[in-house]
Amino acid sequence: MRIFENLESEVRGYIRSFPTIFETSKGAILTNEQGEEYIDFFAGAGTLNYGHNNEHIQEALIDYIKKDGVVHGLDMATTAKKDFLQTFNDTILVPRNLDYKVQFTGPTGTNAVETALKLARLVKGRSNVVSFTNGFHGLTQGSSSVTGNNDYRDESYISRTNASFMPFDGYFGDMNTMTFFRKFLEDSSSGLDIPAAVIVETIQGEGGINVASKEWLQELESICREYDILLIIDDIQVGNGRSGEFFSFEFAGINPDIVTISKSIGGGLPMAIVLLKSDLDQWKPGEHTGTFRGNNLAFVAAKVAIEQYWNNDDLTNAVKYKEKILKNRLEEIAQKFSDELEVEVRGRGLAYGFDIKGDNSIASDISQYSFEEKLIVETCGSEDQIVKFLPPLIIDEDTLIEGLNRFEKAIEKLLKDKKEKLTEEF
Repeated sequence: MRIFENLESEVRGYIRSFPTIFETSKGAILTNEQGEEYIDFFAGAGTLNYGHNNEHIQEALIDYIKKDGVVHGLDMATTAKKDFLQTFNDTILVPRNLDYKVQFTGPTGTNAVETALKLARLVKGRSNVVSFTNGFHGLTQGSSSVTGNNDYRDESYISRTNASFMPFDGYFGDMNTMTFFRKFLEDSSSGLDIPAAVIVETIQGEGGINVASKEWLQELESICREYDILLIIDDIQVGNGRSGEFFSFEFAGINPDIVTISKSIGGGLPMAIVLLKSDLDQWKPGEHTGTFRGNNLAFVAAKVAIEQYWNNDDLTNAVKYKEKILKNRLEEIAQKFSDELEVEVRGRGLAYGFDIKGDNSIASDISQYSFEEKLIVETCGSEDQIVKFLPPLIIDEDTLIEGLNRFEKAIEKLLKDKKEKLTEEF
């Protein structure tokens, strides 16, 4: 690992949590240079919904490259882009009665968020944007301004004058936080400028696997319509089937004005898009550009993934089935260690959190002990107090169960070591 310490910037992060050199990967398994296999419950922070080196995507990419398919084309017309757009429209948008234009941005999620914020302000002629407590939308300047966590926000010394925060669903316990939001909008002396847009995750990933209810999302949409506010759904981490549906907002029956998508849309390759209603497409040609706003290899991968997994309900049903296994097993583990740990299990689809109350260091310790058990699992939440589960959607049942068994074993070993250390001290 010395080469990374000597040559790579101190900003590196996940390498510190998982200090080994991975060489190959397949499905839900990462293998290091020593041939040791790790079960991956992280999946590239939600980028690998279809698993590592998905065979369908892999074959299509190899074939495309061998045929000298266009790799880079700015935003020019290519066969790969044409095929992706047609497939995405026919398989994803039309069956859901969604009428969106597709804008290709730079290749990362934060590029999509920056684009959405810029467009909303341009269309509405207002500067303010409302985000929510514990929300995470990226780490470039505009995205950071609507991200809640201080650790990400303060480091860039940015101005927050164009962003306001409201409490997410459940932030005040049983209180309906939409009542709070509405009161601020109704009162012209509240200090809240009527925003151009509201940006929200239906399931807050980095913020702690906080899940918005159907009713809360429906009321949020209603308020946006009443006050002429654009509703932006950030579906970067929990879209592309993570919730069970392709879009995480489908269950609520809402119709966002703008949707940001990245991570798994590219089948593991860098790609980000913004979906916008036709009347919002008020850009002048070239008004928002970028050198990599058209990743043709990702177009190929995305097309194949959609054709393979979204022509029927098989993947959705599989996610719902595996959600029951994940949820039930996590609740069993929480109950087993209830004398030592106070835990809340929550989530939707295959995005779950193991929220440990009281000691914020426990979750990170569990992640470390899990790594020793050959399981990759990360933390999230305002104090990294939650163990986050984002396994590939295509993970087989046996591997899912084995990973959860390793998770249980890691907690058992951690608590045993803590008890022995405490005994030695006395």
